[in-house]
Amino acid sequence: MSTAPIAPAKTNSIGLQVLDYRGSKTTLCAGCGHNVITERILEAFYDMGIQPERVMKMSGIGCSSKTPAYFMSRSFSFNSVHGRMPSVATGALLANKTMHSIGISGDGDTASIGIGQFVHLMRRNLPMIYIVEDNGVYGLTKGQFSATADIGSKLKTGVINDLPPIDICALAIQMGATFVGRSFSGDKKQLSAMLKAAIAHRGTVLLDVISPCVTFNDHEGSTKSYKYMQDHEESVSEIGFVPQFQNIDVDYDPNTTVDVELHDGSHMRLRKIHQNYDPTSRQRALNLLLSDKDTGEVLTGVFYIDTQQTDFTTLLNMVDEPLATLSSDRVRPSPQILETLMQEHR
Repeated sequence: MSTAPIAPAKTNSIGLQVLDYRGSKTTLCAGCGHNVITERILEAFYDMGIQPERVMKMSGIGCSSKTPAYFMSRSFSFNSVHGRMPSVATGALLANKTMHSIGISGDGDTASIGIGQFVHLMRRNLPMIYIVEDNGVYGLTKGQFSATADIGSKLKTGVINDLPPIDICALAIQMGATFVGRSFSGDKKQLSAMLKAAIAHRGTVLLDVISPCVTFNDHEGSTKSYKYMQDHEESVSEIGFVPQFQNIDVDYDPNTTVDVELHDGSHMRLRKIHQNYDPTSRQRALNLLLSDKDTGEVLTGVFYIDTQQTDFTTLLNMVDEPLATLSSDRVRPSPQILETLMQEHR
């Protein structure tokens, strides 16, 4: 009796299967928005044909910082001290600029204890993707408000937040990040396109992803719950993405669509929905974010992108080879140079 032939497993442009991009089984709460983000990250790196061994995953402390364990187990990973992921990521990329870097943080890890390091990472335009899994609460310490919680939002205990939130996206744009956007873990299409474009971008990418905490912040009165986001999400654009290894032959109306060529030759297409939307103007992006504060809506999409700014490793003239592979004569001054320096200071 003959049996039907087994269909070959689907592979990406470099011959790898989706299984090659998976990590450990999640230990987060069932339904957590962070798990959905993990799936989108995994799919994006698979679809873009990125070798897992060429990726470094960075994180700090918090529920969000467990995320790197759940995707690409073949990649390099470092879980840093609370709020200090930016400096660790900077050192790692300076040591080996050939790697793809992705950092996963939370609203507490970024906007509270780590905000000093966060702003300096943004202003340096380090070539990495920085994702904030933003739920507005401290999930590991029983759900207190974080620095991104909106005024008037309510905890499960009934406590109302009276303090103004830090807008991570506005701060990143002000400080110099060259790709800034916000998405919602429940918006698969938008988040997937943004992640693929982020991988193709050469510079600092800041993605603030609203990721509801099903244990402490998914109730009525929360402004970062699934229900609130589904009712109040307002996209500034529809996002399309065409990788560099696909033919770019999509027709579009130049009066309603912005086409951005990214550093690896990929194209991101942004069809305007919001009338004031201009992703290439820092000032207009900031005005858009600031003017929408009191509407109750949550703006999502790519707010700002600059493909002309030089990234940090290029600015420092870092060599192409990993520093650990360089011979001593390339990293250590010769006796003659040291003697010259000594003479100059005598």
